[in-house]
Amino acid sequence: MTATLPGSAPGHPCRQLVEQAASGLLDPQGRQLAAAVEWWSLPAFDGGHERWPVAVLGQGPPLLLLHGFDSSFLEFRRLAPLLAPHHRLLIPDLHGFGFCPRPPEADYSAATVLRHLEALLEACQERGEQAPLGLIGASMGAAAAVALARLQPTRIGRLLLLAPAGLTGRPMPLPPLLDSLGVWILALPAVRRGLCCSAFAAGEAAVGPGELEIASLHLAAPGWALALARFARSGGFAGSGHPLPPQPLRALWGRNDRILRPPQKRAALALLSDRVQELDDCGHLPHLDQPEQVLANWLGAG
Repeated sequence: MTATLPGSAPGHPCRQLVEQAASGLLDPQGRQLAAAVEWWSLPAFDGGHERWPVAVLGQGPPLLLLHGFDSSFLEFRRLAPLLAPHHRLLIPDLHGFGFCPRPPEADYSAATVLRHLEALLEACQERGEQAPLGLIGASMGAAAAVALARLQPTRIGRLLLLAPAGLTGRPMPLPPLLDSLGVWILALPAVRRGLCCSAFAAGEAAVGPGELEIASLHLAAPGWALALARFARSGGFAGSGHPLPPQPLRALWGRNDRILRPPQKRAALALLSDRVQELDDCGHLPHLDQPEQVLANWLGAG
């Protein structure tokens, strides 16, 4: 059986990376979250031929958390311990990202991310997780959350979007060669450090070896460059916010967000209207810069 489930095999590189993170990450909250990862079979998605990482922890009503572009479940390391006393948390890696298996023949697009999440919701139901699930999405994960809520109105309850990206605009697929060049640039240590610093309100002062380690660990997953290039070539989630889903929805945005360009933020603010609250001393990662404020907003709106 193990031979048919390469993503779950003890020697599989993705699983090895997560196990090493659980014991060796510099960030203790990252270690704890990595230790909570389970490897789920999703037969409705791929026939059960792979296993998919999902961090599972906490007690209470189920709450699904979706990370952003070129990231992983570890993005929620500071928020998860605060939410766990109130919710059973389900934190997957999005398809093509994090520590997911990446078969070379697979499609890597927004549509496949959503199919993977729908299969995950089916698995949640089979495991006894009571619908509707709460849903928190960060950056690109917020766009995925909005699209998933439209597709699954009875399984998804209220939503909280953190610095949402991809709600407006239109897909702009990168042509071949440019997509691979972009991925090569994104892998450069200096570029990753610069992006990491830009994501935090405090910039370089907030970024130490622990943050840089987590921001780059998933690059060692087999197929990282291939999957990311194909996702860029697909056009991603741009324009996924129209129409907004019918479920209750709120958004938090950092006043010091330097990742999204001002026109992108203005368009998203116009779409979301009075559903948005801006946070002081907060960048593109409210769940890392201001996790207590995210918790208070989520619980206060419940």
